Amino acid sequence: MSIAEQRLLTQSVTKSFFQYLLPTLIGMMLMSANIVIDGIFVGNGIGSVALASVNVAVPVWSVIISISLLIGIGGGTLYSIATGGRDTDRAKRVFTIAMVLVTIVMTVIGLAGYIAAEPLALLFGANAETLSYAVDYMQIIFMWAVILGWENALSIFIRNDGSPQLAMAGLVVSALLNIILNYWMIFILDMEVAGAALASVIATAAGLLIYTIHFFKKESGLTFVRPVWKKDDIQMINKLGFPNFLSEAGTGVFVIGYNIALSYYAGTTGLAAFSVINYLHTFMFLAFIGIGTSIQPMISFYYGAKNYESIRNTVRIAEITGIVLGVSFLAIGWFGAGGLVSIFGVETEAIRELAMKGIPLFFTGYLFMGINFIYMTYYQSTAYVRPSIGITLFRGFILLIAALILLPLWLGTTGIWLALPAAEGLTAIFLVTFARRGVVNRQLGVRGY
Repeated sequence: MSIAEQRLLTQSVTKSFFQYLLPTLIGMMLMSANIVIDGIFVGNGIGSVALASVNVAVPVWSVIISISLLIGIGGGTLYSIATGGRDTDRAKRVFTIAMVLVTIVMTVIGLAGYIAAEPLALLFGANAETLSYAVDYMQIIFMWAVILGWENALSIFIRNDGSPQLAMAGLVVSALLNIILNYWMIFILDMEVAGAALASVIATAAGLLIYTIHFFKKESGLTFVRPVWKKDDIQMINKLGFPNFLSEAGTGVFVIGYNIALSYYAGTTGLAAFSVINYLHTFMFLAFIGIGTSIQPMISFYYGAKNYESIRNTVRIAEITGIVLGVSFLAIGWFGAGGLVSIFGVETEAIRELAMKGIPLFFTGYLFMGINFIYMTYYQSTAYVRPSIGITLFRGFILLIAALILLPLWLGTTGIWLALPAAEGLTAIFLVTFARRGVVNRQLGVRGY
């Protein structure tokens, strides 16, 4: 019996939830720390233009993470459903196929992205001042895309196999090493933004090495077998992972959309101010992903075991946690905006004022984000993907793009900062009004509701 089976079959839902949540939440926030640390060192060690340049390149992370999430979450969900149904052969097969797919796809993306780095940087919103820095950063990230993809996908499987503490340990090592390497490469070796990118890659590789410890555990259910390419398995991996792919791809749309809007309304000052908020947003955003990542293996396992009461209890506990986290983040934004901006070494008064104005408005969106991620994950984890895709498309694409176009026409830069809260808020209100009763009160069938 695997670690996940022992835990989820014998423990209360509350105890299992926090055993998954705490290390996962810490791990996700440390993952975001890898990106935020780049910003802190770049802003303080190189300057505001370089900081804006790295922010332009952030969608590269979204491309790599979105693809590895598609395969990792899709494979991990199918793995947990198979484990809950005691189909260990299928679980091993799914794990093997998923890791092979990550290797193939990341190799192709890495090569194509490295070659096309300059036109991609321009597409992502680079201008004459930021282009060279952005290209330097992007080429290094693309060069090591396979390592980044492996680390992201394997951490998901390790978490789903009942070892969220080990997944957290890998991210702790990665974050600490990233701090050391950023200081060394930027301040000592004077490698500028290329040093920040290389530090992130090396730190991620160190985390990947930590994950390999899981394969030596006697209770590990993760075993590589000879790949058997079954069409149903590949289709299910892609289907179950597609909402996460869209969600992370939506992060790229979010960054590009905000870069374009602020460049139009506020120029380089706007880009630099957004770079500060976006680094902070990465930290908060991944915390909400952490809640979804925590409940995914639980709901998928309970679904495979046909334990529907435990699914409902998991959703209720996650809702409370998401609301508490959102209120906490909003309070930090309202009362600590000045301190948050100072962390990034912003000295230009215009940039500082614009960022301080934007933080409290932008952070309002965190009141709603937890609800949206919980229900997206719920539908996905029970193999009912269409509602999950719908939630992702509306909050991350349709409503966000519409808000970025319309709100600035009425409110100027204030409207830009309020675009994300508007998209998240409207989606959450719809879910609470029309979907929650069906999720909490109805018993699940094979397809859902």
